[in-house]
Amino acid sequence: MNVGELARTVDTKAETIRYYERIGLLPEPPRTSGNYRDYSARHVSRLSFIRRARDLGFSIEQIRVLLDLADQKEQSCAAVDAIARAHLADVKRKLADLTALRRELDSLIGQCRHGTVAECRILEALAP
Repeated sequence: MNVGELARTVDTKAETIRYYERIGLLPEPPRTSGNYRDYSARHVSRLSFIRRARDLGFSIEQIRVLLDLADQKEQSCAAVDAIARAHLADVKRKLADLTALRRELDSLIGQCRHGTVAECRILEALAP
C-alpha cells in the first residue's frame, strides 16, 4: 500500500508517517518501480503500536525503547513493566498538579464579586 492508504488505515497523517520514518520509529519501506513507498502489514502493525502508545501519552523515546523490547520476544517483560510504571507515576503526578491547579482556580473564581477591574480579586491574586 502507498502512504495515503497506510495513513487512512491507521488514521494517521502521511506527514506523521514520514516523520516516524525519519526518526527511525518506522522502518522505511521498499520502493515500487515507480519509486513510491510500498508499505506492508508489518508497517500497519508497527504504526498502530506507535499510535496507541502515543494515545497513552508515552514519549517518542519511551516508544523507541518499547518497540526495541517488543522485537525481543524471549526477553523478560520487566523492562516494559518498569517503563509503564514510570509513565503511570508521571501521569499521577500531573493529575495531582492539575487537581491542585483546579482547586486554586475554583477558589480565585469563587472570589469574583463581578465588580470593576480595580476591585478584581483574580487580578489581585495574580499581581506580585
